[in-house]
Amino acid sequence: MGIMSSPLYNRDILRLAASLAGHKRLDAPHGSADLRSPTCGSRVIVDVCLDSAGKVKALGLDARACALGQASAALMAQHVVGQDAATLQSTATQLRDYLTSPQELTRETRFWPGIEVFHAASAYPARHASILLAFEAAGQAAELAEKYSENGDAE
Repeated sequence: MGIMSSPLYNRDILRLAASLAGHKRLDAPHGSADLRSPTCGSRVIVDVCLDSAGKVKALGLDARACALGQASAALMAQHVVGQDAATLQSTATQLRDYLTSPQELTRETRFWPGIEVFHAASAYPARHASILLAFEAAGQAAELAEKYSENGDAE
């Protein structure tokens, strides 16, 4: 069975990956993070601007990644506005845990809308780094933006 016919690359993953088109970087972000997976070479750059409450108000994104990395970036982008750095960092940790020890998610345990699309990826540890990139970069970018804001440089 070829890799593209594996349940890892299902219709939902491919649809998410395709939805990433059109995202661009921000001209003047408050924080940015550029992460690369040493395993597969996937690269994701996340730019954020925060509002006065420390929540993401604008997202810039450049994802040069495999279908899984692109799908993850698209899923992160769908729900990142309104999130703060602590939530984004916690989400990256929860995603890592979910990939290494997948469990059925319920309304109470679902930590990000739609994240269960990566359930099948738990069986492919070499793909975990690519899936984590966008969430880790978003957390780092938001943390940098918070520091930028604390220094009085934010708009």
